[in-house]
Formats: sequence, C-alpha cells, structure tokens
Amino acid sequence: MSTPLVIQAEDLDAEPAAWLGERCELVRCGQDDPRFVRLLARAAGLVVRTYTQVTGELLEAAPNLRVVARAGVGVDNIDLEACWARGVVVLNTPGVNTRAVVEFVFAAMLDALRPRVYLHEALEQSRWNATRKSLEAPKQLADCTLGIWGMGRIGSQVARAARALDMTVVYHDCREIDSDLRFGAAPLGRDEMLARADIVTVHVDGRKSNYRIVDAAAFARMKAEVVFLNTSRGAVVDPVACAEFCVDHPEAAAILDVHDPEPIVETSPLLEIANVHLSPHIAGGTRAAKREMSWVVRDVWRVLRGEAPEHPVLPSDRGVE
Repeated sequence: MSTPLVIQAEDLDAEPAAWLGERCELVRCGQDDPRFVRLLARAAGLVVRTYTQVTGELLEAAPNLRVVARAGVGVDNIDLEACWARGVVVLNTPGVNTRAVVEFVFAAMLDALRPRVYLHEALEQSRWNATRKSLEAPKQLADCTLGIWGMGRIGSQVARAARALDMTVVYHDCREIDSDLRFGAAPLGRDEMLARADIVTVHVDGRKSNYRIVDAAAFARMKAEVVFLNTSRGAVVDPVACAEFCVDHPEAAAILDVHDPEPIVETSPLLEIANVHLSPHIAGGTRAAKREMSWVVRDVWRVLRGEAPEHPVLPSDRGVE
C-alpha cells in the first residue's frame, strides 16, 4: 500500500508533526501556496488550525481525502456538511485549550480591575505615596458579579475558577445545564444576566444563530462600568455596537481577543478607543495547549489505518464548546 499524503496547512508543534511524518508523507503547505491544489489531488489527510477554509470547492479538488483534522476546538472554518456528504471524517481536540483560555480570562479581568506599575527607579516619599494612591483598585474580584454567556466546557470552568475566588456567578445559556456542571452559578435570562453582571465574559460557539448576538440591544442592558470580554468568536460581537458603547461609557472596558475578520483591518471601528483593548487571538496560546492540540495527528493516523478515531466531530456535537 502506498504511503498516504497528509497536508499540514498551518503550524503544529514540532514533536506531533515529526510523529506523523514518520508514518506518512507529511508536507507543510499553506492554502495560499501554489502547490496546495496540486497536492490536494492526491492527499488522504489535511490538518488545519484556524485560518484554512475547508469548503466544498476545496473538497472537489481532493477526491482522495479521507480525513480533515482541526488542531483546536472550533470547526467554523470547515464545511461539516460537505465533508460528511463525501464520507470525509472531521476531527478536533475538544477541551485541550480550556485551561489556557480560563487563565487568559482571569488575567484580563485582573488587568481591568487591578491597575499596577513596576518600578525601575527609586521614588522619594511623596511620589511613592502618590503612586500607591493612584493605583488603589476600586474593586476586587470577590466584590463583583460575573456573568458568563455560554456555559460549555470553557464557560463552566470559568465559573469553577470564579467560585474559588468568591465571586458571585450568574450565567445564560440556551441549554439546561446540569447542576453539578454549574459550580454554583445561577441561571438567568439574557437580559437579567447582562444587567446584573459587573463583568461579562462570552463563551458561545460559532453557529450561524450566534452571529452578532452581542448587539446594540445587548450592550444597552450592561452596566455603564461593565468589563466585557470575548474570547469565543469574533463574529458574535457587533463591532460598531461595541465601539459606540465604549465611547459612550468611558468607565467601561472591552477586552476582545477574537475578531471578525482576522487579522484586524484598518477600518475596524474598534481601533483607537481608549477603553477597548484588542489582543491577537492568544487566549488559547500556551505552549502546552498548542502541543495538545497538535496531537490531533494521532487521530489522523487512526483514520488512515482504518481505525475509529477518539474525537470525531459528529452532527450531535454541533453547538458544544
């Protein structure tokens, strides 16, 4: 039997990539590479991350494709229906970046609530006193109500961490969440959750019904001094509504790690607003998380050997984060 070809379209951790390369013909080739379409014609596998778009047109050019693997959780960049219709197995790595995202969420909260500077020079007494006074935090996390919009894998672990920090936690989700997965968080309707929360963090998936779900009406329900975070999908937040809210409410803060589109374009209404803080999609970006996401290659090899994968994406999984 000939050695199967797998295209690695985006970065993987070196060790998992080398592991797969020992078992098949692994070619690193991005979607914008002129070789990509030619390689697709004989590829048995395709490994992607965030930016490779697996469309029906791509699948037409890949008659031998058996498996598409997303080194990560969300599969918004993969046309699942088109893959399933062709018998192409879709894989992902659920849960492997949860800790990384939760850490980022709390780091962002503390950045917003706990101003600080690091000293690189000696200060005389009056400057020392003035600096200490200027950096006094008006709130601590235990004084805040945290609103979690979406109580899936990541949202529930945010609730767990918040409980350990003595925060009051409320959440809104379109599903009924088992009590043992709430970690003490109280379910509320969307509007009440937004109105009560001092901090709102969004953890919803990329289904079409969530497009621009955080719109002007949602922002209008939030407190004037709310800390708003989005580490889920850029497309779920209306950027114009977010920009207008932050301009009108200078005591608020918006911390956005995901964007639509990515990279951020020069015409984005969110640029150059003092209380809007944009980061380049790094919430899941720890070395450990990237390594674990990259081990999706084990499942790729299982499929190519005719074995059942551990983490196939199935129709029943859609909407679960």
